[in-house]
Amino acid sequence: MQSNNGAARIDAVITWVDGLDPRHMVKRLRHQPLAPRNINAINPHRWACNDELSYCLRSIANHAPWIGQIWIITDAQVPDLSHLPAELVERIAIVDHLTLFAGHESVLPTFNSLAIETLLWRIPGLSERFVYFNDDVFLTGPLAPGDLFCDDKPVLRGSWADNRAILADPASRDDPTLLNALTQINAAALAGFGADRLFRAAHVVHPLRRSVLARLYDQHRAAFMANISHRFRCVSQFLPQSLHNHACIAADMAVLHSAADHLHLRTGAVHDYPLPHVRAYLARAILPQFKFLCVNDLPQVEAVIPETRDWIERAIAA
Repeated sequence: MQSNNGAARIDAVITWVDGLDPRHMVKRLRHQPLAPRNINAINPHRWACNDELSYCLRSIANHAPWIGQIWIITDAQVPDLSHLPAELVERIAIVDHLTLFAGHESVLPTFNSLAIETLLWRIPGLSERFVYFNDDVFLTGPLAPGDLFCDDKPVLRGSWADNRAILADPASRDDPTLLNALTQINAAALAGFGADRLFRAAHVVHPLRRSVLARLYDQHRAAFMANISHRFRCVSQFLPQSLHNHACIAADMAVLHSAADHLHLRTGAVHDYPLPHVRAYLARAILPQFKFLCVNDLPQVEAVIPETRDWIERAIAA
């Protein structure tokens, strides 16, 4: 992969919440009766905190020490960083939802990752090129700037997909189990792509351009306002990263990366596949060709594979 111009800083942005915080629980339960009646919107694992942030941060320190500022988005919370090296903590800044949603406080509180992701580009002081992490995504191998940006072009991991069958079935259009596909279809449509040719992003870190997201906000203001208005996830929303990706592809300002260098252990995998197969899949994270590991529901995996954290520790170690 071509190296990027090293002069410009590349930041990291991580969204995090401690769903067991009593204050957060009170807020969430107060608004939850108005949430869409689907488990995708209100599943408690969406707000669970199981040391994923620690794994994520330590993986950045070990495998991408060149990352500039690390911004952690929170809702009136501050994670415990006392166990982390001082030089790593010095690069971390906490950004509250009130800062991110300044001018749009009426939509707060929000418990919706899609709404939060819609406004990541508004972080004061954020670099033009940045990388967005869900806190359940970890780096498992040395990562170079050129793995994420080829000069100013984001390097996108994923594959082309034909989702016309979803739109052809009226029942599928409101199926919460298809929320990820539907929000990507909605995003692609905003960028002028049909469901027959959609770039489906992999569950990895997402390289993003701040100026691209700001321009899209100006171009699609009504859609952005609608996206942040949902306190809980909804199938009518669009996935902001997907809109960014399709806009970059349309402008020939993206590099599509096809190498299999990422692993995704999705929710339910331990029930859908034989455990020896899941264990073997998790163990692949320590192989040198893999750079990213996403574990969607750590407690679910750990309940049946007790050594899961040991594998993660080995994978993120320098």
